[in-house]
Amino acid sequence: PVALSAHVLSTTSHDPEAFTEGFVIVGDFLYESTGLEGRSSVRRVAPATGAVLQSTELPADLFGEGLTSLGEDRLVQLTWTEGIAIVWDRNTLTEVGEHRYEGEGWGIATLDDGDLIMSDGSDRLTVRDPHDFSVLGSWTVARDGGPADQLNELEWDGEHLWANRWRTDEIVRIDLRCHRIDGVLDASQLRKRAAADAAPGHRIDVLNGIAHVPGTDEMLLTGKDWPTTFRVRIDAR
Repeated sequence: PVALSAHVLSTTSHDPEAFTEGFVIVGDFLYESTGLEGRSSVRRVAPATGAVLQSTELPADLFGEGLTSLGEDRLVQLTWTEGIAIVWDRNTLTEVGEHRYEGEGWGIATLDDGDLIMSDGSDRLTVRDPHDFSVLGSWTVARDGGPADQLNELEWDGEHLWANRWRTDEIVRIDLRCHRIDGVLDASQLRKRAAADAAPGHRIDVLNGIAHVPGTDEMLLTGKDWPTTFRVRIDAR
């Protein structure tokens, strides 16, 4: 894999109490999934300011995870161990359905053909039908010279799949044609900047949250309980 670097173009505020699990831009808005039992939500956020415009809480016994677009006006949000994928009306953030699945839910993204791709915290990815969540295929991600496990939040940019690796500062770029990691971003400098931006006594958690800005080669990156979202361009060093 090539070594990648993130060039920060701008920053915006991010809710420091948001335990970010999913991040996706659809239309004019950023949508965010937050986790932890009793604190999980799905939110509509203003990308330019980070202001939370609308938020719907999940039932207290559900732990929200990855989030992606589903068709023209739907979102789908995973839950960690409950095996429930919640379908939301994107315009109202009201629940309109659900799907069931086996195993853990971590990250999810929508591919160009509408199929969904999902992570479970391991080095395996699963492709699912967007209509009924049935499994269409799965494979193991490979990496030369390093681990490919703990794949978490996912984002598809039209060419590559990007993934946070939980408990690390790495964002990996995956080529879906060969199922291999072809680029690795060390985002430790972003974590350090977010920690410096935090209020005294506030501890940030791990990097998590990747949203491709449509029509550009830029990304929004953040983390769990971070006070900052970074708009970046990712290039080879």
